[in-house]
Amino acid sequence: MKTIKGPGIFLAQFLSDQAPFDTLDHLAEWAAGLGYVAVQIPCTPQLIDLATAAESQAYCDDLRATLDKHGIVVSELSTHLQGQLVAVHPAYDSLFDGFAAEQMRGKPAERQAWAVDQVKLAARASRRLGLDAHATFSGALAWPYVYPWPQRPAGLIDEAFAELGKRWRPILETFEECGVDCAFELHPGEDLHDGVTFERFLDVVDQHPRARILYDPSHFVLQQLDYLAFLDIYHERISCFHVKDAEFRPDGRSGVYGGYQNWVDRPGRFRSLGDGQIDFGAIFSKMAAYDYPGWAVLEWECALKHPEDGAREGAPFIKNHIIRVTPHAFDDFASSGTDSSANRALMGLDPQAATITGTLSSGEQ
Repeated sequence: MKTIKGPGIFLAQFLSDQAPFDTLDHLAEWAAGLGYVAVQIPCTPQLIDLATAAESQAYCDDLRATLDKHGIVVSELSTHLQGQLVAVHPAYDSLFDGFAAEQMRGKPAERQAWAVDQVKLAARASRRLGLDAHATFSGALAWPYVYPWPQRPAGLIDEAFAELGKRWRPILETFEECGVDCAFELHPGEDLHDGVTFERFLDVVDQHPRARILYDPSHFVLQQLDYLAFLDIYHERISCFHVKDAEFRPDGRSGVYGGYQNWVDRPGRFRSLGDGQIDFGAIFSKMAAYDYPGWAVLEWECALKHPEDGAREGAPFIKNHIIRVTPHAFDDFASSGTDSSANRALMGLDPQAATITGTLSSGEQ
């Protein structure tokens, strides 16, 4: 079994133009001071020159050296914003335009091509940084039709996923060439938002081995999906892990859809670690049992608590939940040391077998 790596912290929610949140160097020093050992880096020009990182090993070595002086490594790169722009329904064009480089805004076709190139660059940068996985969003063409009213025309969702697969297939091939997993965060607003939609996507990309999952249980709480059963079903496809808490408290006025309310008033809302309802003890136990090889990374989002308090509390929370896996079975001391013929004799399958002479461990003598 493998021990989960961590704690790490996703930097996206902490970026600003004020120190210590303004540069990668300052953020690494800040994170290390809180007890984190890794950072998940969003691919924004403020933190990484993605085009240079994709082509220059020297640049990537310098980036790692900047982090190393603080005792920090990179857990993953993230292209959540760029991945979103790989597939945008026209209803969201103006809202998502701000995710793109300024020169691409108002130009949907050029914006999409730019986004595809950005995610491919991130795959190459990840390889140069020695990373195994990458975090992103799928984007969405079908999301406006998530609720089946008015009745959806036959074939609409099939067509949407066929197009989504067509757009992502060449990107996944780049990740395959780089030896890096492309982990989609299953998130409302994305066409890939639960297990069923992820399976549908796998079908249109021929079960591509690099199409993976970023597991974030908070999004499943808000959808009322069983986040522990999800691990039993999809653990082999999970390559990234956001440790984020949430709660769901429906009442007589509002439920899963939230009534267009602000986050603080919605029945389902994100919380800082330990303030929500998620059973992280069970999650970390399952991930240890399933040999999850990656990082446990805090993603801070909370409608109530200050982000710096959430970050400060997050490192010890994750550290205390990581299970250092045992190198041997707890009952090895009681091993009888039997062999195949002795086992057959125990079941009466070989009456002529030699007498069983169990070998007691030194602890029993």
